[in-house]
Amino acid sequence: MRILKIQTLRGPNYWSIRRHKLIVMRLDLENLADTPSNEIPGFYEGLVEALPSLEGHYCSPGCRGGFLMRVREGTMMGHIAEHVALELQELAGMRAGFGRTRETSTPGIYQVVFEYLNEEAGRYAARAAVRLCQSIVDRGRYPQAELEQDLQDIKDYWRDASLGPSTESIVNEAKKRGIPWMPLGSRYLIQLGYGVQQKRIQATMTANTGILGVELACDKEATKRVLESSGVPVPKGTVINFFDDLEDAVDYVGGFPIVLKPLDGNHGRGITIDIRSWEEAEAAYDAARAVSRSVIVEKFYLGRDHRVLVVDGKVVAVAERVPAHVVGDGRSTIADLVEETNKDPNRGDGHDNVLTRIILDRNSYALMERQGFTLDTILDKNEICYLRATANLSTGGIAVDRTDEIHPQNAWLAERIVKIIGLDIAGIDIVTTDISRPLRETDGVLVEVNAAPGFRMHVAPSQGIPRNVAAAVIDMLFPADKTTRVPVLSVTGTNGKTTTTRLLAHIFKQTRKVIGYTTTDGTYIGEYLVEAGDNTGPQSAQLILQDPTVEVAVLETARGGILRSGLAFEASNVGVVLNVAADHLGLGDIDTIDQLSHLKSVVAEAVYPDGYAVLNADDKRVAAMAERTKANIAYFTMNPDSELVRGHIEKGGVAAIYENGFLSILKGDWTHRIEKVDNIPLTMGGRAPFMIANALAASLAAFVQNVSIEEIRAGLNTFRASVNQTPGRMNLFNLGKHHALIDYAHNPASYEALGGFVRNWTSGQRIGVVGGPGDRRDEDFVMLGKLASEIFDCIIIKEDDDTRGRKRGSAAELITQGIREVNPDCVHETVLDETEAINKALDLATDDSLVVILPESVSRAIKLIKARGVIEEEVPEKIDSPTPKDKEVGVPSSVLNSL
Repeated sequence: MRILKIQTLRGPNYWSIRRHKLIVMRLDLENLADTPSNEIPGFYEGLVEALPSLEGHYCSPGCRGGFLMRVREGTMMGHIAEHVALELQELAGMRAGFGRTRETSTPGIYQVVFEYLNEEAGRYAARAAVRLCQSIVDRGRYPQAELEQDLQDIKDYWRDASLGPSTESIVNEAKKRGIPWMPLGSRYLIQLGYGVQQKRIQATMTANTGILGVELACDKEATKRVLESSGVPVPKGTVINFFDDLEDAVDYVGGFPIVLKPLDGNHGRGITIDIRSWEEAEAAYDAARAVSRSVIVEKFYLGRDHRVLVVDGKVVAVAERVPAHVVGDGRSTIADLVEETNKDPNRGDGHDNVLTRIILDRNSYALMERQGFTLDTILDKNEICYLRATANLSTGGIAVDRTDEIHPQNAWLAERIVKIIGLDIAGIDIVTTDISRPLRETDGVLVEVNAAPGFRMHVAPSQGIPRNVAAAVIDMLFPADKTTRVPVLSVTGTNGKTTTTRLLAHIFKQTRKVIGYTTTDGTYIGEYLVEAGDNTGPQSAQLILQDPTVEVAVLETARGGILRSGLAFEASNVGVVLNVAADHLGLGDIDTIDQLSHLKSVVAEAVYPDGYAVLNADDKRVAAMAERTKANIAYFTMNPDSELVRGHIEKGGVAAIYENGFLSILKGDWTHRIEKVDNIPLTMGGRAPFMIANALAASLAAFVQNVSIEEIRAGLNTFRASVNQTPGRMNLFNLGKHHALIDYAHNPASYEALGGFVRNWTSGQRIGVVGGPGDRRDEDFVMLGKLASEIFDCIIIKEDDDTRGRKRGSAAELITQGIREVNPDCVHETVLDETEAINKALDLATDDSLVVILPESVSRAIKLIKARGVIEEEVPEKIDSPTPKDKEVGVPSSVLNSL
């Protein structure tokens, strides 16, 4: 077997709208293409021996053991690889259950699709699954050591990609509330929400966290001075920079026992508490200096360590932190007990696990010695040996929830402290013998204020009730009356996507909002080009959604991006599907128009239930998408008598129609006439039907997003099919004696649409410079030739510079074949170089002729035309037919029809 390609899908996709995280592996079974599993000697036994847990896979029989039943009876290796990849992730601690395997149109090559939680782990699982299956085919077994290494590698990928307990708790709470999130790829920043509505977090610091508060909290001595002056009980202490000052500092705080800690440390690093001798003090000083130049010397206060978490000015959780320790069983040494404790699967290295492994150091040995123990001591049953003086979870401590026990006065004090320091989220460390009594009564003190406090002690305490502290963070960032998203409008179809996207963005600009939009010629925010290029995939869409200035996102969504990565968003407010026609067939295992339609329908399906799928009622495949989406439906049609649309309107639906020369929107019993199409520049004076359809779609999409009729009309009236607004889309140039038209038509459907305009050119010759991308099928080029012969009087056949793997000249030959099959007398010749072909056509043009150029490079074609001395870029003159005022705001259809 051979893996041909592995893709990672991250959003709604061809395989599933709900399951966003999918691996797609293109697998060539090679010599196993015709060999089901039951014909491979020993395969079933070897698979069960390697992964007996596959017994839990139901598969199509719908019962436990169903998958293994299929293996015993005979199934193909692609299907087996899917289940193995899922099970490997399951054994590594990642629950993933969705999978699909389908054979492609190429015999023996399969698309193996399965769910993942972590991208790298999922991709590794794909490779490991094939490796495991191949090993069993070849050797009858998969060595246990190799399986264990695979599982460890997958776990390592999962661990390395972990967000950390605090960040993960916030992200999970956001996901529960339907708030989109995305990593920003720098400094562990996470974005919650879209566009101008977004908020950012970094661990437990948020967009609301003030730098002054963070700086103050990080300066422990300054924090203590500020709080002491505010009447907060804090430890008596001072700061020293030299060892020679230590003796005076100890005297100042009242002698031993003392605490030494670095001035700007964190996570318990360099802290030593309960120091009772000069020998201990010297070692503690060195430990603190290793972390910070300045060292805090404080009086040690007896009591238990408590962390009080305050979010948005309110106490949301309290935990008692118990230092790392072991409890005797009457048989084991302390060393054995530490080893056994570290076997707890909840313990790990760093901060990614619920608990941290206990690591012994000089402080541990000193503390054991003080308690009269060594590593070889056998503790009595229930006898405790403390291994750390500090209670940080990062040094192996545990947490006990005390949220319901804190005294109201202590809670008030903690909330007041956070306001004094100036933080939105803070962890207050309090030492007291009893948190349920006021600090003044227990001689308790506040020892530290922490910016960006860890949440894991609260969300997963060792004892007590877990607290959903992340909910308080989300409530603070996104109050109940605040939205988390900007409107997202996604536009797809075989033809017209770019024009419709640009027009829709232009209409929205009339609302005076900042519009971010993506097209085949670039990514734009407001009036400015952010990035040039064919930007119709998820990466460009994410650029728009991440931008904090964008108020509305209008995203051209092409097939390639959906296939490659899925959509960049979980759902949109409006999904527009213009049409589905033969284009790019044979690429990405999309071989039929029905498959292409299924792919395009992702845009219609991935719309919020309260949003709208805007569908072309004149395209049966697009109209059928209404059955696949849970969103509201809005149809557009060029046929005012469409039964589908009329029935939809009678049921209270909304639609846009072309009727009596007007672009109108119908909703219930009301008709809103927006504009006479002759007055809409994009429609070329009403002579370009496909542009009328684009205008209908854009107007309807804007209307269902509450853009007013007046704003829609203003957008339509000021949008031109020009180089500036729609480069390469029906750009008409007046060259004095004749005209030239540039359009990016490149498939049969777009040729036919263009022909509707060109045939209306009744003066002079109609000369076409035609071609198509080299990765199209042979029959597609033949069809282009046939269509061209019906549109043009004279044809010059050229080829793209990039033949996309096709032999140079072969595409032109196929187009020529199509011309000759339909119109052998049609004047035509082949000039492969695009520049030469365009110049030849312009030289041939007689008076009043129209030269239609269908270029690979729009910018090059425009440059060649302008070199001829363009008089003007032209849009056919508008027909002055002002819309009656009483029709501008909408009148009942019954009244309008009688006018």
